[in-house]
Amino acid sequence: MSMKKPALRIGIVGGGIASVALALDLSRRSQLEVKLFESAPAFGEVGAGVSFGANAVRAIAGLGIGEPYLQTADRTPAPWDDVWFEWRRGVDAGYLSASFAPGVGQSSVHRADFLNTLASRLPNNVPVFNKRAQQVEQTGSATSVTFSDGSVYECDLLIAADGIKSSIRPHVLNSIGAEVVAPRFSATCAYRGLIDSQLLRDANRAQGVDEHLIDVPQMYLGLDAHILTFPVKQGRIINVVAFVSDRSTATPVWPSDKPWVNSADQKVMLKAFADWGDAPRILLECIASPTYWALHDLAELPGYVHGRVALIGDAAHAMLSHQGQVQGRAWRMPGCSGNLLGDSQMLDTDPAAVLKVYDEARRPRACRLQRAPPGRRENSMKCVTLW
Repeated sequence: MSMKKPALRIGIVGGGIASVALALDLSRRSQLEVKLFESAPAFGEVGAGVSFGANAVRAIAGLGIGEPYLQTADRTPAPWDDVWFEWRRGVDAGYLSASFAPGVGQSSVHRADFLNTLASRLPNNVPVFNKRAQQVEQTGSATSVTFSDGSVYECDLLIAADGIKSSIRPHVLNSIGAEVVAPRFSATCAYRGLIDSQLLRDANRAQGVDEHLIDVPQMYLGLDAHILTFPVKQGRIINVVAFVSDRSTATPVWPSDKPWVNSADQKVMLKAFADWGDAPRILLECIASPTYWALHDLAELPGYVHGRVALIGDAAHAMLSHQGQVQGRAWRMPGCSGNLLGDSQMLDTDPAAVLKVYDEARRPRACRLQRAPPGRRENSMKCVTLW
């Protein structure tokens, strides 16, 4: 008489979009017992809109969540269906080029809306809230994570998806004999805001600015600065991010006692773009209460895995949005690990060996992308330039 093997226990630390998607995918597998630990009292995303290219949308579908994504996502309207972004000069909104993602176009969501859609599909016994990971130990075939409330969870595999400030990353790096890596300030900051699309439309009409600049996602370019716009919430809201880089020092430092996200004075934001044209100026004038984000990234890590603990997403390879498809690449990390962990033969395989395969498959690619020049995109989009 054969004995049924116990389910493989998988713990996921972090409650962002990619980790919830991974938990949702893995919880469908009968041979797995999945728990997701979030430090907050409920799921919640920081930020507003996020844009996905063609490869990312395919990865989302591969995780089995294509339908809920499409229910939430915005698309570029006809006849510009395939346009991902139009690129323009900030000084006069003069047209430079357009990037195309055939069959997808500009595909974007409000982070909180999409996270809520995914979380609503999680089994009730998967998420556990108010759990902030503090310490990890590996002994033999078991891994345990201790939380700030003193509770301990023991599992067969632990996936750290706890962001750029990961509390689990030091365990992995120390264990493989590597120097602990801290987030580093990029010298780039971003003003963010959400605008009611009708308000922006009225402002453009009043000053004779083409409404096409609202209907189609835009990227306005200037010296050490750029502004991007795209719709969220079914076109009712326009997401705006205005980036400014300071090249005055080779080793920029963000004050350790200053939050990475702060409220901003609209007058200060407008001054930073004072010599730009009407279209971007109107955008910024419509953001009454912008927020100000200090953008950080990570240096390349020599390993994402130690034993039965793995790093994914920003915990492993936090990059700047300037490098393109950062959130999209985060989807391919859960996709890769989900496919490996969800295989029916997992119970007959050394879990640590499976994570080693994940590290060997994903880390070299992610590191190459970290080294890529800003703006270089890995997805296959055509760029048409008209000068």
